[in-house]
Amino acid sequence: MAGLEGNIVELADLLKHPEDLDKISFLKAEFTRKKAAVDGQLKIGLKEQLEVTQSGMTFISDGQRTVNQIKEEMMKIDKLCAEAQNMIRDFPNINLVSQVHRNFTQVEAMKANIESFDGRLKDLEQLLREDDQDIENQPNLLNIHYGLTQLRDIRDDAMDQIKRASDTSLESHLQDYFTRLDDVIDWFDDHVGTACMNLIPLVQADNKGMVVRLALVIEEEEKSDKKVRALQDAQREYKDLASRFRSMTTGPKQPRGYKEKFLKAIEFYAQPQFDKAEERFLEEPDKLANIMKWYFNDLYVVKVGMASLMPKKWRIFKTYTDIYHKLMHDWLIKHIDNPELSPPHMLSITDWSEKYYAKMSKLGWDQTDLQPHVLDSREVELVREYRQLIVKSVDEWMDRMFTADKRSFLDRKQDALDNDAANGYFRTKTLSDMWRMLKEQTTVAGESGRTDVAEGVFDAMFRALKTRQSMWQRMIDDEALKFIKQPPSSSTTAAAGSSVATDQESLQIFQDWLIAIANDQILCIDDHNNDNEEAQQQQTLSYLTRFQHDLEPLVSPTYLPHALSTCDALRDGFVDLGTHCISVFVSLIFGIDFRTTVAEFFTPKWYSEFAFKRITTTFEDYIADYGKVLHHSLLDILVEELAEELLVHYICAVTRNKGVKFRRGRDPSFTEKFKDDVLTAFDFFSTLNTNKPELNIQVDFAAIKQKWRVVDKLVRLLEAEKGNVADVYEEWRREYWDLQLGWVEAVVRTRDDCDRGMLSSIRTRAAEMNVGGGRGGETVMSKVK
Repeated sequence: MAGLEGNIVELADLLKHPEDLDKISFLKAEFTRKKAAVDGQLKIGLKEQLEVTQSGMTFISDGQRTVNQIKEEMMKIDKLCAEAQNMIRDFPNINLVSQVHRNFTQVEAMKANIESFDGRLKDLEQLLREDDQDIENQPNLLNIHYGLTQLRDIRDDAMDQIKRASDTSLESHLQDYFTRLDDVIDWFDDHVGTACMNLIPLVQADNKGMVVRLALVIEEEEKSDKKVRALQDAQREYKDLASRFRSMTTGPKQPRGYKEKFLKAIEFYAQPQFDKAEERFLEEPDKLANIMKWYFNDLYVVKVGMASLMPKKWRIFKTYTDIYHKLMHDWLIKHIDNPELSPPHMLSITDWSEKYYAKMSKLGWDQTDLQPHVLDSREVELVREYRQLIVKSVDEWMDRMFTADKRSFLDRKQDALDNDAANGYFRTKTLSDMWRMLKEQTTVAGESGRTDVAEGVFDAMFRALKTRQSMWQRMIDDEALKFIKQPPSSSTTAAAGSSVATDQESLQIFQDWLIAIANDQILCIDDHNNDNEEAQQQQTLSYLTRFQHDLEPLVSPTYLPHALSTCDALRDGFVDLGTHCISVFVSLIFGIDFRTTVAEFFTPKWYSEFAFKRITTTFEDYIADYGKVLHHSLLDILVEELAEELLVHYICAVTRNKGVKFRRGRDPSFTEKFKDDVLTAFDFFSTLNTNKPELNIQVDFAAIKQKWRVVDKLVRLLEAEKGNVADVYEEWRREYWDLQLGWVEAVVRTRDDCDRGMLSSIRTRAAEMNVGGGRGGETVMSKVK
């Protein structure tokens, strides 16, 4: 059950997003390849394990048979000894004399050895000093080893006898006497260790004599250790019987482990080179093959120069290869298991497996000979991890940058904004950093040479960019709502005046941010296209276009249409967010600057005020302040938004403002006031293109004028005779299909002659009309409710 849950969690990680479903076929093929690789390894491992098991069982059977034969022979000998004692007269006396003679001989030999021990030890020390002077050759190595072996045997026999004696009072004195031997042994071991650690350099220097002498010492010690272990096993199994044979208790008492130390020295020699390689690898991950040249050079030296100098039974080339291969495996696995491993290092390791086995093949090794697999057959997993490393880096960078932008935005930090060097437009400082990071990660993904890696990374980038767009829009809307919902500040006190100034300053910075964010979106997609051929050659491509060009050669043909459509969707998203910022900017003007002005439309105060003149003057101030720092394409949108928003607020005020009542045929005439307002607006918008030549405004005044025709429809509805109101409504509805019936009824109620019959006629006409076939895009009346 736990394994099933783990698989479900892993599957959920792989399929986090709807677009990941497109990768199911790839994932299926990937897991099928991985399963086939694992099955192949299991078959090979099972076959090898079966062969080893069968071989081991054969050795055990042979060993058991040999042990039984030895046991039978020793029992025969014991039986013969017992029978011989009964056959020979006075055997006890003869045996006693024999034992006395043997003991006397042993005592004489031990006495001679003890007396000569110190002199022989000094001779060995002198030989060691001579070898110190010529450590690369050590000509006395064999003599020293032979002499030390004899002195070790003397010490071991003496200590064994003293332990078996009834009086052990001299044991400590004897141990002190042999203390110098331990120092000489350590000295000798240092010489052997030095030779073992420099074995490959010795072969490279063609110092064959030294290598052979070392091999003889290690081989002799290996034989001695095998003998000791065999005797220890025999003594454990047949303790009583073995104690009767004195020859079984002479010689070394414990294994000395020179062969094991020799093998360990091979590892110790290679490890520092792996450490040096790691330092270079961390700095230059793309040069792993060059960094690891020493590895294959060492094995080549062993194969060509060392194998003939060592005992064949050691299979020294196989021994070196196994040790080196394990070190390589552990070194690589340590890196790929490191959670901080960067994508370039992961890619280098992933590509290294194939190169490694190719080089080992040149040395004569098949991949099946080298166990375990150098990467534990995790290439597919590493590719996925490599992709995830890049994705993680992208997500972390995007999160970090947006967090910084969010903090600066909410704190209204002016220094987080900058001016574009080419045009002076407001922009955020992190925009170029974001696209630079995406460019770098695209390069890293491309270096993998795998389309599946690049496609996974691009999916993550698309998600991050879409998320950034939606988060900006949500945050902008939340902050704008706070300003719009603020009640009008009072200025009756100094403290209140200070608060108004602070709010005004915060609003201005917020508006600066809106302009900068809007500019950012256009800078992401503006390619500065020109009709002039020379200018086209020098045109500057937008961030998104350059990103798309970088993307195209790195993905598969099947993925490319999806990538291009996603880029188009991102381009639309940038446009939408940019225009949304302008829309919010305009809504703040009407929600704060014109809050009281709009509330006076169509009230008695409206007839005597020149509200539209104040409004157009404010528009002119805003355009003058932001015209040079707002992208030229957005400046036209700003003017169009101002015109439309003014129109919507104007006609919505008919039903929203309190006290609105249109009295037909009385002075001052509301129709003349409507006309005056419209002409004031038209005078402003129609002259913008010529009044501000430095801003290069290209406003389509005809389109603005067309939208404002609804004011004429409104006036006609207000001044029409009672019997004609339904006809005016029908005409308006047929031209503007999204005209709201409820709003029309509310407008009619503002007439001083409104009655139920008038409202009823409008409803009846609305029920009779069918405008379904005439519907097109939304009109300005869709915003009037």
